[in-house]
Parts: sequence; structure tokens; C-alpha cells
Amino acid sequence: MFTQEQLTKLGFKFGKNGAHSARSMMIEELKHLLFSRDETARLTDYEDDVINFNILHKPTEKSRKLTFRHLNDLYGLDPAIPLFKVFRDWWELHEDSQEILALQLSLARDPLLRASAEIIINLETGEHLARETMEAFLAKDDPDRFSAASLKSFSQNINGTWTQAGFLSGKAKKYREIPKCSYVNVAYALFLAHCHGLSGMRLFDSFWCRALVQDKETLFDLAHRASMRGLINFKQASEVVEVTFPQIELPEV
Repeated sequence: MFTQEQLTKLGFKFGKNGAHSARSMMIEELKHLLFSRDETARLTDYEDDVINFNILHKPTEKSRKLTFRHLNDLYGLDPAIPLFKVFRDWWELHEDSQEILALQLSLARDPLLRASAEIIINLETGEHLARETMEAFLAKDDPDRFSAASLKSFSQNINGTWTQAGFLSGKAKKYREIPKCSYVNVAYALFLAHCHGLSGMRLFDSFWCRALVQDKETLFDLAHRASMRGLINFKQASEVVEVTFPQIELPEV
């Protein structure tokens, strides 16, 4: 297993706070931003687009700067960051995968959102998720950490992201849904688990695959599709599973 310091170099973030203390994952802004540039774009290119060229149509310079800071915090926006590079390389492979792909990178880079996955994973399909339930979960380890207003805001942002990704439905009331994952999402989940030093069946039992809330048979099927498209190499013989990433070269950490 890699250390927290090594994982940070790959693009993971740790701690208690996260980007969802300010906004949701802003999927429409992200789509528009990535559509404007190809996968060779650098952080400074995205910064120019958001702040100087205002391609996201924000009304003030302050809002443009805040938007860029949030998107950079949540996604990295830098091909030098391995998690973002793979994310960007796979972004356009399957358009219907993009919302969940954005969620997956957000989970890796926002401890606040990542903690909330425990609530989502354990909900039954169709079960109602009250905002107060998420608030109570966020406050359980340190009840005095956040004000009531902050907890409400954080919960709305977090639930909004899970809704944008298709894990929840509804506006005023949220209900658990089964998201439509693709081979890209499963390949990226396996990649995130691989970054943690996992291999074989442990990849499929990892948090990153569990967060997709799919049964094991579906995960295997989508991993096979990802293998057929060259994203990963996937071999399965009964309970023996092998997954490698021939197209991805992680830096020395």
C-alpha cells in the first residue's frame, strides 16, 4: 500500500475539509471547460479560459476566480497530476460516462465528499435520503466542528453532486438510484484502486469499485469491455483475476 504522501503526489487529497464546502462538482462548467481544449491543455490554459476569456460566462472577475479555484481544487486540471491525466485521456471515450467520471475524480480529491459515500453505498434503491441524515453523518465525529448553516450548505452541495452523477434523484426530496456506469467508469475505479497498491480481486473489492454500487458480475463485464477497448488488460479464471494497466505509466513516488 502506498503512503498518504505518495498518494498525494498522484493527485489524491486528504484531511477533513474539501471543495464541497463551497460548491457541488459543477458538472456543466467542467464539461464546457474541457470541451474548449484538447487533452494537451495545461493548467494555465484552463486558467486563461475561465478568468481571462470568461468562457463559463461568470458575471464578475471575482466569480471567475472563485470558479477556477473550485474546479482546480476538485479536478486538478493539470496533466502533470496522474489522476487528472488519465481522467482527461478517457473523458471523451464515452460521453454518458462523464458525470460519474467527474464524481470519481471528485471522490479522490475531496475528503468531505469521499466520507459521504458511506451513506450513499448503504442506501437501498429507492430509499429516501433526508438532508438531515447527511448533516448528522458529517457532524458525527465532531459535533461542534460545523455550524448548522454550514452543515446544511455542505449537505446540499454533496447531495447535489451525487444527484448530478445519477446516484440520487429528486429535487426537494432525494431518493437512491442505480447509476448507469460504463466500462470507462469501471476502468477508472480499478485505476484508482491500483494507485493504492491493490491487485487482483482486491481491486474489485476496493472502495472505488464499491462506490459505483454495481454487482460484481456487472463490474467484471464492464472490465472485460474496458479490456477489449485497450484501457486495461483484464483476465479472469474463476476466482482468479488479473488486471494491468499497460497504457498508464505512474511516476516514481
